Amino acid sequence: MSKIAIISGSIISNFKKKGVIFLNRHQGDKPPHKINHKNNILSLKKKGVETIIGVCSVGSLKKSIKPGSIVIPNDYINFFNIQTFYDNEIKHITPSLDENLRKKIIKTAKKAGIKIFNKGVYFQTIGPRLETKAEINMIKHYADIVGMTMANEADLAKELGVKYAAICSADNYANGISEEKLNFAEIKKMQKRNKAKIIKLINNLL
Repeated sequence: MSKIAIISGSIISNFKKKGVIFLNRHQGDKPPHKINHKNNILSLKKKGVETIIGVCSVGSLKKSIKPGSIVIPNDYINFFNIQTFYDNEIKHITPSLDENLRKKIIKTAKKAGIKIFNKGVYFQTIGPRLETKAEINMIKHYADIVGMTMANEADLAKELGVKYAAICSADNYANGISEEKLNFAEIKKMQKRNKAKIIKLINNLL
C-alpha cells in the first residue's frame, strides 16, 4: 500500500506505526465545525501521503445498525458547508470514496473476524450541535449514519488525488431513532468499546 495516513479524533487520539502518519482532527479539543480540513488534507498531501483512512464517530439512523457497530460507508451526502481547494477557479470533481480501499478494509475485517456493515450512506451535518428529531426523521430516509467530518475530508482528498475511505464507529442512535435519550457517557463507552476493534482492523490492513 502507498504512503498512508490515519485521521481520527475522539476514538483514536494517537496511533504509532512505522511509515504511517497519524493526524488527530480534534487537536486541542477543536469542535467539528472549527476543524481546518483544507489544512489537514493539504499537509498530508505535501508529506507524500497517497492513501487516507478516516476513523469517524457517527450516529446511527437505522435500528438495525446498533450502537457498537462498525460501518464502512460506500457513499455520502453533504449539502452544507462544502469545502474546496478550488475557490478561485472553475473546476469540478465527482465526489466518491475510493472503492478499492473500501474493499481492502472490508476484506481485512472479514479475515480478522471483525463484524462490520460493508456499506452505508453517511450524511454530514455541520455541528457543533446534534440534530433535531425532525432533521433526523428527514435524513433517515436517505442515509444510514450521520456525522460531522467525513464528507469534507473525502471531498478534499479527492480534489488532491488522494485515496480516501472511512471506518465509522456507530456510537449512538441519532436523536429520535431510539426512545432513549442521548447520553454522552454511553457514547464515550461505545467509542472505547470499538477502539480495540478498529485498531486491530487498521493494524491488519497495514
